[in-house]
Amino acid sequence: MKKIIFILTTALLIVSCGPTKVATEARKTFKGDWTLNSITYPNSQGTFDVTLFNDATAGCFEGSTWSFVSNNNTGTYTTSGMDCTAGERYFVWSVDDQNSTAGTFDFLLKPTDKKWNSTTGNQGFRLNLVSLTETSMIWQQTVTLEGSPFVIRMNFTKL
Repeated sequence: MKKIIFILTTALLIVSCGPTKVATEARKTFKGDWTLNSITYPNSQGTFDVTLFNDATAGCFEGSTWSFVSNNNTGTYTTSGMDCTAGERYFVWSVDDQNSTAGTFDFLLKPTDKKWNSTTGNQGFRLNLVSLTETSMIWQQTVTLEGSPFVIRMNFTKL
């Protein structure tokens, strides 16, 4: 009897620690190549010089191409544009549905080098995955500007 209880408890722990259906489906949908079409600032007016992922200005990211590999949660993006340091960047990513609210969940992105070693120590970026379909996705990041929340929205389409 003790053996059966031990086996059932172990099986329950393994199942409960695995990725949820939401995370699994999101990884499948992320897979592939995307274009970052636009970056907007809802609830704000004016022009802003925003640096994303401690890398480049928003203008360098608009039109950038992103590639997500779902079986190992790695990816690349390529920036371009005038006054931008063009080139391929590497990252690891994950879907964190533990903090999901109203059908949205967090997406974690951590910059790496070509060998997938972190370039920022333990620092990464948490974004809210507002929308994800087979053809489009929207990320949203809330930062602080002059003591108030400032929302950055990134709109993607799948290639």
